[in-house]
Amino acid sequence: MLESGGVLQTYRLVLPPGELLHQRATAVKIFDHPLKFLTYEGSLSEDKGSVQIADGGTYRLLRADTNLSLLKLDGKILKGKFALARIEADRWEFYLLKSGRSGST
Repeated sequence: MLESGGVLQTYRLVLPPGELLHQRATAVKIFDHPLKFLTYEGSLSEDKGSVQIADGGTYRLLRADTNLSLLKLDGKILKGKFALARIEADRWEFYLLKSGRSGST
């Protein structure tokens, strides 16, 4: 979840945060959530499972357009520069930008 404009832009990641430091992962953009969900842990409605906070911290948006966002994350686990690159529609690829690689892709 990324706070932006009074809502939480929400992506469902297929890997836990620790694994995102070593490999690329698909991130599916789902509906924006109200800010109260930033700290929510518990059951989902209609018995769809549960939510657990996997990482927390701050971020800075370095660049954004319709197909690519570059982020600087300062979380407990995820630290560094990351990219969210659109694959198609609501499917994105989330990955760590390696050191020495410029922000232009």
